[in-house]
Amino acid sequence: METAGLKYDFRSDTVTRPSAGMRAAMASAEVGDDVFGDDPTVKRLEARVADIIGKEAGLFVPSGTQSNLIGLMTHCERGDEYIVGQQAHCYRWEAGGAAVLGSIQPQPLENAADGTIALADIEAAIKPDDPHFARTRLLALENTIGGKILPTDYVQAATALARKHGLACHLDGARAFNAAVALGVPLAQLAQPFDTVSVCLSKGLGAPVGSVLVGSQATIARARRWRKMLGGGMRQAGILAAAGLYALEHNVDRLAEDHANARTLAEGLAKLPGLTVTAPDTNIVFVNVEASIAPAFAAHLAQHGIGVVSAYGATRQRWVTHLDVDAKAVDDALSIASQFLQR
Repeated sequence: METAGLKYDFRSDTVTRPSAGMRAAMASAEVGDDVFGDDPTVKRLEARVADIIGKEAGLFVPSGTQSNLIGLMTHCERGDEYIVGQQAHCYRWEAGGAAVLGSIQPQPLENAADGTIALADIEAAIKPDDPHFARTRLLALENTIGGKILPTDYVQAATALARKHGLACHLDGARAFNAAVALGVPLAQLAQPFDTVSVCLSKGLGAPVGSVLVGSQATIARARRWRKMLGGGMRQAGILAAAGLYALEHNVDRLAEDHANARTLAEGLAKLPGLTVTAPDTNIVFVNVEASIAPAFAAHLAQHGIGVVSAYGATRQRWVTHLDVDAKAVDDALSIASQFLQR
């Protein structure tokens, strides 16, 4: 799909446009004032996501950033801390909201290449009950992280360690549906060890906006108060919730297509000189580009309408497959990349 001067937009799976069917569902949605608890479509979405993830209740919010922040603030009070990976979205890419708005101290630890945090590092970071220290209250993990699926055995061990020390567990599951589809297991199985889970509807699932935070009835009741305080209460939000319900019905199983396209893309790019490619677990492909050609290669892609995210002087690229870039888009992108790199 061509957009904003781009023929094919691989920058993120957040760039998708609502399909005709999704727009029709939004237009016909039954609505009410959700702050008063009157919107039936929002209620259906919250209940549906909670059921899929195996939790008691859900809370519809505008964004994944707000969903994560509400989750952190629900578990932690002022002066508490959460343990989190250096590369985790809720630490690195959410503007420091936990510290700024929640007065919660992050304790960031190094992520391994597979996204895990060493269990010994987690245990060493848990503070003793001493007034000199912030109170360690929460372990926050992310699945997928950088497109990598956390090993299920690791998740069980990490959350068991947290429980041993009395910590709650939060999962940033912005792309948890990708992990579940790739592993071929129910999402509830991956989410079972966590007290709260945040899932995004506007990434791989293709909705225009929205995330859902799920947990116990008591936890979500507290979360609803934080949502109000953070400005996340919406009125006739059923129009947006309908898009989420449509996405759950039509766009989950098809994530396997995105994963297959990402593998094709990675295999094709890996054959080209000057590129080193990390094999994807799901729909995100990372490419290292030789510094001598990186700026020119990035410019070549842009000139031919290929949108990617570049960093570190264009030597590090991220390509994301999604429902608006099909197999033909991948083939065309590989052809354009090849034109430059095989000269």
